[in-house]
Amino acid sequence: MPATSPALISRMASPRTSQPTSQPAVDGAVRRLDQDLFDRVAAEARRRPRLRCNHNLHQPDALVQRFLNVLQPGTYVRPHRHCREQPGTGFECVLVLQGAIGLLLLDADGAVRARERLEATGPLRGVELQQGTYHTLVALLPDTVMFELKQGPYIPTADKDFLAGFPLEGSADARRQERAWRQLFDAPAPSPPQIG
Repeated sequence: MPATSPALISRMASPRTSQPTSQPAVDGAVRRLDQDLFDRVAAEARRRPRLRCNHNLHQPDALVQRFLNVLQPGTYVRPHRHCREQPGTGFECVLVLQGAIGLLLLDADGAVRARERLEATGPLRGVELQQGTYHTLVALLPDTVMFELKQGPYIPTADKDFLAGFPLEGSADARRQERAWRQLFDAPAPSPPQIG
């Protein structure tokens, strides 16, 4: 049997080759996005009148906004777009970690021009929306968890440009609109238009 060199023994015992652990990170160096966190934020979303709740991983003035957005069926997201002075900084990246959402892209008149089902266990799990894209979404399953990434800092009064003609949150019209949008995902998606 060949002898094992001292250098190889040293590398084998190195912390770099140690087994992964589920112990808390030293000095908070790692924030875990685990099922316990999902469950806690989902329970809070169920209690809130808007039926959704954010869990921010960033500070309000951070240049990169990253957060969990947990939604329950029935939450109404008023159609909007993100516009910024600096081109390319109004993007929004969304990844579904649990559950499913229906994403609707709208034109300037409020007509639905595309729809996408994003599902944690499905073929499409996330998208990046370009600056200036009018959109809304509906929760298709309870306790849906999304990870969102946007350019910061967050300025509440300037973050969203709402599309005219849609009801305000909390109204009976908003509840009807959300149900109608959710029903769009009960039917098969339309075939893409044929070109040529």
